[in-house]
Amino acid sequence: MKGIILAGGHGNRLKPLTEVTNKHLLPVYNKPMIFYPLNTLIGAGIRDILIVTGSEYAGGFLKLLGSGRDYGCRFTFEVQEEALGIAHALSLAEDFVDKDYMAVMLGDNILEDQVASTMAAFHGGAHIFLKEIQDAQRFGVAEIEDGVVTRILEKPKNPPTNLAVTGLYLYDNEIFDIVRNLTPSARGEFEITDVNNVYIERGRMSYTTLNGAWTDAGTFESLHRANQVARSLVRAGLRTPFEDSIKRRSQRNLKRTPAAGQSLPQRIRS
Repeated sequence: MKGIILAGGHGNRLKPLTEVTNKHLLPVYNKPMIFYPLNTLIGAGIRDILIVTGSEYAGGFLKLLGSGRDYGCRFTFEVQEEALGIAHALSLAEDFVDKDYMAVMLGDNILEDQVASTMAAFHGGAHIFLKEIQDAQRFGVAEIEDGVVTRILEKPKNPPTNLAVTGLYLYDNEIFDIVRNLTPSARGEFEITDVNNVYIERGRMSYTTLNGAWTDAGTFESLHRANQVARSLVRAGLRTPFEDSIKRRSQRNLKRTPAAGQSLPQRIRS
């Protein structure tokens, strides 16, 4: 299974913070936001990961993450020239995915649950991860009947359930044909909810309800909540090998930084 992290968009709900950087490079407690979805995918055993972002800050991701070697992974970067929705961003991953299955995660999502066993058991179709929350109207909302997902509504004003569709999805490569046949929504985007509803209509959708903490970080309120969730996870002592890789890479980069008072090469002096 290959991993895809979607880290594009304009971050309009977090302006003015996002006037100077990509939302997914903002700090969440003690590390940049994008490290949290990376931690989830790497913790699930995924080692080949594509990061889709906009052109303006692509260099920031490359500088932060490098090739992936420090994390025992291979990172590939793809530029989404226009922010045309999640489904459009996924269409850029077709060559990368080839005939494999994929785990897709939005770059502003933080979750506590370990999902390796669910990913290992995935054998095609689509699989979504749901979470019972109070403000479900901000997200896609799933309706369940007799243990089956019957419909997903995109940001309904009056949600029929409190089961929010989180930003973690599993798909087979049929998704690319589905995306090719989508039409833009009223807001001019290719919606992931439309993709999921096609899988539902085909009887190819399954789901997991998360038990642990989950949040996105796309608004000031949810960014604050994300910091609280991340802080609680750190204080609980939850660590993965990925955490150690972050520390090693940071320490090595620090050694490469000129010490105070040391002259810089003429070509990079200000």
